[in-house]
Amino acid sequence: MTWEIAFVLTALLCMLACLILELERPEIIVFTTLVIFLLSNFISPEEALSGFSNEGMLTIALLFIIAGALQKSDLVKISLYKLLKPDDKEKKTMLKVLFPISAMSAFMNNTPLVTTFTPILKKWCEDNQLSPSKLLIPLSYATILGGTITIIGTSTNLVVHGLLLDYNLPGFTFFQLGIVGIPITLLGILYLYTIGFHLLPDKKGKRNVQEESKEYIGEVKITEEYEHINKTIKEARLRKLAGLYLLGIIRDNEMITPVTSSTIIKANDRLIFTGLISTVAELQSLKGVHLETNTGPLLEGLSSGKSKLVEAVVSHHSSLLHKKINETHFRGKFDAAVIAVHRKNERINSKIGEIVLKPGDTLLMVAGHDFQERNHFHEFYVVNIVNEEILPATISRRKGWFTVLIMFLLVSLVALNVLSMLKAASLAAAALLIFKIISPEEAKKFIKFDVLLIIASSFGIGTALINSGTAEWIARSILAIVQPYGIIFLLFIMYLITNLFTEVITNNAAAAMMLPIAVEVASQTSTNPVALAVIVAIAASAGFSTPIGYQTNMIVYGPGGYTFKDYLKVGIPLNLLVMAVTVIIVYTVWIL
Repeated sequence: MTWEIAFVLTALLCMLACLILELERPEIIVFTTLVIFLLSNFISPEEALSGFSNEGMLTIALLFIIAGALQKSDLVKISLYKLLKPDDKEKKTMLKVLFPISAMSAFMNNTPLVTTFTPILKKWCEDNQLSPSKLLIPLSYATILGGTITIIGTSTNLVVHGLLLDYNLPGFTFFQLGIVGIPITLLGILYLYTIGFHLLPDKKGKRNVQEESKEYIGEVKITEEYEHINKTIKEARLRKLAGLYLLGIIRDNEMITPVTSSTIIKANDRLIFTGLISTVAELQSLKGVHLETNTGPLLEGLSSGKSKLVEAVVSHHSSLLHKKINETHFRGKFDAAVIAVHRKNERINSKIGEIVLKPGDTLLMVAGHDFQERNHFHEFYVVNIVNEEILPATISRRKGWFTVLIMFLLVSLVALNVLSMLKAASLAAAALLIFKIISPEEAKKFIKFDVLLIIASSFGIGTALINSGTAEWIARSILAIVQPYGIIFLLFIMYLITNLFTEVITNNAAAAMMLPIAVEVASQTSTNPVALAVIVAIAASAGFSTPIGYQTNMIVYGPGGYTFKDYLKVGIPLNLLVMAVTVIIVYTVWIL
């Protein structure tokens, strides 16, 4: 092993450790690794920037816009909701939902699909005394499986496709991955309907968000005797009370939330605190402050529509990660105040403002009128809004169907080889903008620049693996161990390594790291490189065994009331099933 290989391996292991330990946001960790390779001259500036102009990466950016337009139309949401019938049980509902969801996921980004349908299924189950935990993990798994059917089903497929083109190899055709994707999707749904259904937990008694909020909210009344009447919240030092967080003020039956430091305190105000509610009683030692025995007015204000209780899951790419809530300017940024934080389905018992947020944390918030406008999709996934209608009151059907037509046109042009994936996606995005289906401002919001940074940086890291000889060294090491056992065993090992990576780091980074190694293995064994590329693409997407393996698993984690063990029980058999079917099909189609 040369020092160059040792250096690159050390840098990669440090990157993996930082990603697993969640020391910083994923895009920052991956981009920093790219910069290290650039400064160490393992890649040139042109190679470092090549990922930012890669066809696969640019196509993903355009597809974010198209998927955002589809999500905005709400046609998909209405179509699914009409499938649900009050007399259906969990298993019948599962079949009704999973087939269309997996089919839609072949052409749409799966994250907005799961975010859209999670509150629908959850509320429908609770209204009909059924268990959401029987349906939400299958919802996530079905979208992951459906995403393997086409080249645009998931960003991972496009990353592998783009890398193949960079290596002067033939990329995927539009439905080529469906040779594997369709069988594993059908078998996966069959598994979830039979064996998986019995492994899923049955949790009908899911917590009620609105009732739960009463436990965390305390209320005090300000009288004329209070010494800080007509002073600001900051001047009264009510912003930094030990263990407490000022959520809102009820004044003349109106609720003021979020509360700013410059808000004036007036007589007869009722101050609503959250956090360690037991410490609210300490405020009674202050003259003119009286503890109220209930928080009815606050909850009445919530139910009246002036503000809403919102449940949301912090995403892996959120700018809130690894920061204390009081450092994020949460109120001003989102027009919302956090009143509770759950991690692994347990409420964190500490002062709200001092909680350091992590991916997958479930936030219970009181949100104002501007919350939906200010919430960027990549910050957190809204999974429940109490007392809000599941279906929108109004909808532009004409624009919705036009968006569906544009998507159909895109698929047809690519499938018939009339246009490349990039050209077709460019045409579709331009049409949406020209016909004002979406505005340029909305298009910018739909694009996940943090995800694109990970993808673009991963391309440069893959180049460093090749330039340093690390990819060749790893390929030789793998072959020295597995080659005596035959090509099928090699396919299983390549799948398993990629799949393990995707369970602990991002799926796109796993694919970008493993493809250079797969191409080198194909070269040394005279194997069709497309065969190993398919293995990498499927394995990088098939993250079923942990809630952190795929972002859709994390979205349903809190709403379903799941534990980490639930994913292991249901996901490991599905992982093994998908791996076996994938290897057999790849060996039969591309190698024999």
